[in-house]
Amino acid sequence: MSALSVALTGNPNTGKSTIFNELTGARQKIGNWPGVTVDKKVGVIEHNGRKISVIDLPGTYSINARSQEEQVVSDYFKENKPDIVVNIIDAANIARNLFLTVQLMENGIPLIINLNMMDEAQRHGIKIDMQKLEAAFGMPVTNTVGKSNKSVRKLLDVFTNAVMTNYKPSALITEHIDRVHNIEHSGLSAAKIDEEVIAARYDLIDKIMASAVTVSAAGKTLTEKLDSYLANGISSLVIMLAAFYLMFQIAFNWIGQPLADELGGFFEETLAPAAAEAMASAGVADWMQSLVSDGIITGVGAVLSFVPLIFTLFICLSFLDGTGYMARVAFVMDPIMRRAGLTGKGIMPLIMGFGCAVPAIMGARALDTNKDRMISILVTPFLTCNAKVPVMMLFAMMFFPDNAANVVFAMYVLGLAVAILMAKVLSTTTFKEQQSTFLLELPPYRLPDIKTVLLEAWDKGKGYLIKAGTIIFAMSVLIWFLSNFNSDGMTDDMNESYLAGIGSTASTLFAPQGFNTWESGAAVVTGVLAKEAVVSTMGILYGADELSTEDEDIENSAQALFATTLGQTFTPLAAVAFMIFTQLYSPCVTALGTIKKETQSWKWMAFAFAYTCAVAWIASLLVYQVGKLLGFE
Repeated sequence: MSALSVALTGNPNTGKSTIFNELTGARQKIGNWPGVTVDKKVGVIEHNGRKISVIDLPGTYSINARSQEEQVVSDYFKENKPDIVVNIIDAANIARNLFLTVQLMENGIPLIINLNMMDEAQRHGIKIDMQKLEAAFGMPVTNTVGKSNKSVRKLLDVFTNAVMTNYKPSALITEHIDRVHNIEHSGLSAAKIDEEVIAARYDLIDKIMASAVTVSAAGKTLTEKLDSYLANGISSLVIMLAAFYLMFQIAFNWIGQPLADELGGFFEETLAPAAAEAMASAGVADWMQSLVSDGIITGVGAVLSFVPLIFTLFICLSFLDGTGYMARVAFVMDPIMRRAGLTGKGIMPLIMGFGCAVPAIMGARALDTNKDRMISILVTPFLTCNAKVPVMMLFAMMFFPDNAANVVFAMYVLGLAVAILMAKVLSTTTFKEQQSTFLLELPPYRLPDIKTVLLEAWDKGKGYLIKAGTIIFAMSVLIWFLSNFNSDGMTDDMNESYLAGIGSTASTLFAPQGFNTWESGAAVVTGVLAKEAVVSTMGILYGADELSTEDEDIENSAQALFATTLGQTFTPLAAVAFMIFTQLYSPCVTALGTIKKETQSWKWMAFAFAYTCAVAWIASLLVYQVGKLLGFE
């Protein structure tokens, strides 16, 4: 017997994904729908001897194919005929949710209507007569409490016992479908037809609500009380900043980054030396030793060292989103973000970008339109991530020791200003023809389902490991090769490597910026691997090895590096130009790999690399040349 195919559909924030996770657990396959970055989730389970394949369709308010999510759902039902379609409805918001239900019925799709969060509906004074609702649609109606495993598992009995061919649309639905058909063939303008069809749908919903739903006064809800502080006035901004500060403390100081540092240290300080020693004892060729310890192990370490940070951030974000608070953040920030060509939801990826560009780029998938997603992805690399800070601190301490903090702060401001400026430029040029819409629902506050939070974090983190990780690993091995080989073969002197040659060539591009040494050119190249590599590369090439980027050692490192020929080849103005270029140019290979994964396009990855380098080159050129004219050289 073939597997029973079940499709779950419904509005966002209806508990649909919670039901999917309760049904399938970790037995899920996560991918992307063809041509878009919208997650495709499929799980296979067995119940009463029958295999059941469950697909979690993207949450959507309609199937008008205006957003990526709507397009995916619309295309799915055009191209597939699942055995059962379950329309998950938030019982506490039944009137709004029924709009999608009516649209699905218009398209001849038989449904099982599942009223979820019935406990919340009762608290809101909403009483739903399931028999009358079933009669109104002519389709079976069930109910669940999403967080209750027992309640959700009852759906499996419904799936295996339901015979959808036994159900036909009611007379009320048939009458509505005929009305819509007449409107669509009335000869009216397209805009007028849309208006009339929408009015007809709401007329039907009003009739169904009047017959099957009773609403009694329940007083002011907890959500309404909390929103007076969390979504209104100055208090909303203060609380938002406090929430983000706490999240960043958890991710970058308390849990995520410390674990990442430990993992990175294990690969660099324990595993790589141990592997090198073992291979040396076994008489393995020098080039193979270097490939394994400096290339492969370092490459794998570069991928895995980001995992604790990414998982911690996504657990925090999934938790906040599950409470309903992230919708309030988008609501509060929308008027401000509109000025930059983005919507309120665009604030979250930008804020994450100050910690690390990788989760920030991945976070762009939460935005509603392709335009918003792409702009967010392309401007995030301009922000000052943690990896850029050591470079800024080192140069600030070398050339501006009395104003180092102010200089580093200026780099933060510059990155944010350029990100906002380029978001506006991209919005009015490259993505001018694409529409940017902002549809936001403020769900009730609720305690998130921990299982759903962990599964969502796992889904996103696993995607980084599998897809972005392969690109990062390959780039790490490439950089190893360039650093250790020249035309004569392997070399122990990086000064004679392919990388030095590339750095020498690259340095000619920076003559107008005042830092046209091959050492700085090589540092810029290795900075594409990881921004922290700029510091270590300069330390090696200028003869000041083992530079530390730890806060307590940064002053000593600055003095050591400044004492080399770097102190004579760089002027303070050239140092500022170098800092500006480093702040703005290409994201690291980890971020580039993530851009490729999220956009599903090598073209956009190459564009991100090229245009950020161009912006950085122009900005550093302007600062240096204008500074010379003003007499700062």
